[in-house]
Amino acid sequence: MFNSGMTISDRHRRILDAVQQAGQVGVTRLAELTGTSEMTVRRDLEQLADQGMLERYRGGARSLVLRGEEPPFAVRSHEGQDAKRRIAEAVAGLIADGEAVVLDSGTTCLEVARLLAPRRLTVMPLSMHAANALAGAPQLRLLLPGGEPRPDELALTGPLAEASLAALRFDTAILGCCGLTAGGMTAYDLADAAIKRAIIAAAHRVIVAAEPAKFSRTALAFVAPVSAFSMVVTTDDADDEHTNALTAAGTIVHKV
Repeated sequence: MFNSGMTISDRHRRILDAVQQAGQVGVTRLAELTGTSEMTVRRDLEQLADQGMLERYRGGARSLVLRGEEPPFAVRSHEGQDAKRRIAEAVAGLIADGEAVVLDSGTTCLEVARLLAPRRLTVMPLSMHAANALAGAPQLRLLLPGGEPRPDELALTGPLAEASLAALRFDTAILGCCGLTAGGMTAYDLADAAIKRAIIAAAHRVIVAAEPAKFSRTALAFVAPVSAFSMVVTTDDADDEHTNALTAAGTIVHKV
């Protein structure tokens, strides 16, 4: 029997989860998981492939995420949406009106940007996605750095972005991360790691916005030790073993 109660968004999320976990999944299996017809699943896969969220092949779909590589922005934007919103709300609540804020790239930081848009702040986003979310806000002063946008992510990196950061001093930096353990923060991309270090150097206070899944990951490029961060904001379902290790390594962990 088909599950007529599942929304398209829920169906797409279940398909993406199954494909990412298994690496590749056939149409028949996806139809069973979603409680819908194979014809519907094929349409879903075409839509998800057009959005760059998976790769279609005859009879099924495979993940675009390779070991050691960062998942595509389109994929990450659909993952853990509730957790990202909760974290973003908590981070935005830590920012006082009038502050100068530098905002990292990434999907969680994009959620923060949307919440900061109505505020009386000065904000420099290191992402064109976040810049678009902040553009036109009546009370907000938007500063745009130089730099080269990375494909898909649209994060601004390179010498021009680093020079923009070096010329300014911010009250607060809001960082996203690829991996965060007691050994420090890591990033998949060397240029992204360099930008994160420049962000840290330019701010009086550094807040890391991180979903619990990030605490069990270590990526290629080292960014900074945990002691470089004023606070890590995550959700209340984060594993105590991981968060206690972060606290012992020299930062405050705030669970929401």
